[in-house]
Amino acid sequence: MTKERVGAGFLAALAIHESLSRDFALHAEVAALAAKCLIALKAGGKIIFAGNGGSFADSQHLAAELISRLQYDRAPLPSIALGTNSSSMSAIGNDYGYEYVFSREVAVLGNPGDVFIPITTSGNSPNILGAVAVAKDVGLYVCGLTGETGGKLATVTDCIRVPSRRTERIQEGHILIGHVLCAIIEDDYFGQSL
Repeated sequence: MTKERVGAGFLAALAIHESLSRDFALHAEVAALAAKCLIALKAGGKIIFAGNGGSFADSQHLAAELISRLQYDRAPLPSIALGTNSSSMSAIGNDYGYEYVFSREVAVLGNPGDVFIPITTSGNSPNILGAVAVAKDVGLYVCGLTGETGGKLATVTDCIRVPSRRTERIQEGHILIGHVLCAIIEDDYFGQSL
């Protein structure tokens, strides 16, 4: 019974990955986001990520791919995951409320021309929605990663949607999209193609 569940889990993940591989509209969305990121980076800007829970981990993961390296040794690319300063996060949460933990950071760290990539499986996280509003006010380009419905996020900004309503499948899609995005950015910024 357990072995069958393992196999079923792999097949469910594979089905999402296969769906992403055939979604040419999504391919165009990822390519467009990569182009926006390249414009920002070449102009001296940065890529900002944010998310909660597993999406928080994905935010850190993707920021690290840009700052460190993904495919080969090269110079670091400016990127940050919001909320990684635990003192700031706890102070903002305590003093203003958890819904402001990302918006206050994006207000001070974001600059016009930067790119903000909020990650939320539901598209309904209040702290993400608040950060998106501030990011747009500051002049950042915003494109979210979310699930099938897009939630409230899809009503206020561009979104790349993973075609699932299951949190774990959406997160698996997000990290795949993130790796493809970072690889394109890395290759095009440094003029390499593997």
